[in-house]
Amino acid sequence: MYRTSSTSAPLPAGAYPAELLTGFAPRLIAWQREHGRHDLPWQNTRDPYRIWLSEIMLQQTQVSTVIPYYARFLERFPTVEALAAAPDDDVMALWAGLGYYSRARNLHRCAQVVADTCGGKFPSTVEALAALPGIGRSTAAAIASFAFGARETILDGNVKRVLARVFGVEGFPGEKRIENAMWALAETLVPGPEASDADVSAYTQGLMDLGATLCGRGKPDCERCPFSGDCVAKTTGRQRALPAARPKKAVPTRRTWMLVLLDGDAVMLEKRPPSGIWGGLWSLPEAADEPALAERARDFGVTQEGAASSSALMPLTHTFTHFKLDIEPRVIELKRNAAPLEANDGQTAWVPLGKIDAYGVPAPVRKLLDGLRGPLI
Repeated sequence: MYRTSSTSAPLPAGAYPAELLTGFAPRLIAWQREHGRHDLPWQNTRDPYRIWLSEIMLQQTQVSTVIPYYARFLERFPTVEALAAAPDDDVMALWAGLGYYSRARNLHRCAQVVADTCGGKFPSTVEALAALPGIGRSTAAAIASFAFGARETILDGNVKRVLARVFGVEGFPGEKRIENAMWALAETLVPGPEASDADVSAYTQGLMDLGATLCGRGKPDCERCPFSGDCVAKTTGRQRALPAARPKKAVPTRRTWMLVLLDGDAVMLEKRPPSGIWGGLWSLPEAADEPALAERARDFGVTQEGAASSSALMPLTHTFTHFKLDIEPRVIELKRNAAPLEANDGQTAWVPLGKIDAYGVPAPVRKLLDGLRGPLI
């Protein structure tokens, strides 16, 4: 019998070979136990806090990138209560460089909800987990499976790639119709009640491992895959065609001017609004064009008499998911004997260049500031 949810249509009869459907989970579990990953920092635990933290960090981010961030977060915030009680700036500073900053804001809000309304205990059902900030259906299923042994399926990017190739699922997985069909397929493959909790965890981990190791985007290692003989993509030579790529759209380019205001070895940072690009992080003051940036400098109290020099840095381009950002940095160095400019209401701060790590600063801004230790142009 197919296991389906209200958002997934049942599989049409005969859509896929019955032997592959029934044998998929046992074969994947056996492969994972022998060849899968077993020593990642968040494995071999049923602690939902650690599992949740890793799952949020792993969204759209490689394991090798996540590991040091995960270790630093646990050292600083060993419990969900510790994370909930932390100031926003501390959380964003530790997250800086990991990208997709809405994850950090949701992470903090979720910790506060769990600490304040759930008694510090994560709920055990997918429905309750998915109701928490920043936890979607697939992430909720992963937490429920790893922490509580729930028989739920995940469907992240790695899993979509595996299913599209093995079962020959046509269409772009990000399209709702295709995604719903994949949910129906994924739910059908989950081990049944005869499987142990350990089997379920091995199955879920196996889906992640297969997609992350053998069934990668570029050069899948088909010969070592447990489904090599049945994989539609392999048998038809369509590994690069499946899953179908996102339909191409022109990537727009935006342009911004940034003010690099220096007082000795200190730079002025400005806290960004809580939502939007780099929400809640500390960055350089921005404006839409050069005259507007000069006006911003005057708003900060910079006068022609108080400026020792002004210059331009090399432009910098940063690519987001949906657009490119061209950054035009302009440097103003204050005279040593100039009256210090005041910070205002916690929204601006003078920060020594050597102490930028204490602030959550976006990666391109950090790159720009690191370059200030060399000569200006």
